[in-house]
Amino acid sequence: MSAAATTGESDAGRVRVDQRVMPPDRSRYILFGEMLVFATLSLVASFILAYDALVLARNPDAVLACSINAIFDCAKVGLTPQANVFGFPNAFLGLISEPVVMTIAVASLWKTRFPKWFMFTANVVYLLGVIFAYWLLFQSTFVIGALCPWCLTVTLATTFVFWSMTHWNILEGNLYVSPAVLEKLRGFARDGWLTITLMAWVVLVVLLEVLKWGFRLF
Repeated sequence: MSAAATTGESDAGRVRVDQRVMPPDRSRYILFGEMLVFATLSLVASFILAYDALVLARNPDAVLACSINAIFDCAKVGLTPQANVFGFPNAFLGLISEPVVMTIAVASLWKTRFPKWFMFTANVVYLLGVIFAYWLLFQSTFVIGALCPWCLTVTLATTFVFWSMTHWNILEGNLYVSPAVLEKLRGFARDGWLTITLMAWVVLVVLLEVLKWGFRLF
């Protein structure tokens, strides 16, 4: 068997372009489809949170539909300084960022190939968004003492969007790491460990919330 044939077999279903790898279409449809679904979910939640923020601005005593009980109380969370970290409702950030993610997802589903620097930058910026979302979750849980259902929706959705984007960037080779590190990351992703890590993280967060609030959550 020739060396060319061996190389062809090892790279079956993939095309090397500009020292990057074009992942199989199946990965494209799954990852960008998931990214589109969760970015849309986050955008809807952000719209509702933005509307509620305007309602509370007009009437701080307003009763919101998501103010269910002493634990799930959007109004209590929305009236805190943490809800307006940058001088405006945090939900406005979602209204700005999620349409960009949705555009990337739709374009990528149609096999548009963005530059490496663009996808890497998007990944870094979205990482900052995820960190911010979990900081807000920490503040709600341990400082404010109440949870906002729509905020929880945004946190969960941004987690899955970040996972999908990172997964794709690992497979395509959009991270600025050494070839050896990139190959290890690809193996980690292809063997399913990246998905296992995501599931473990979600379970851990849910478990921490249950331990904090106990059966009052239900």
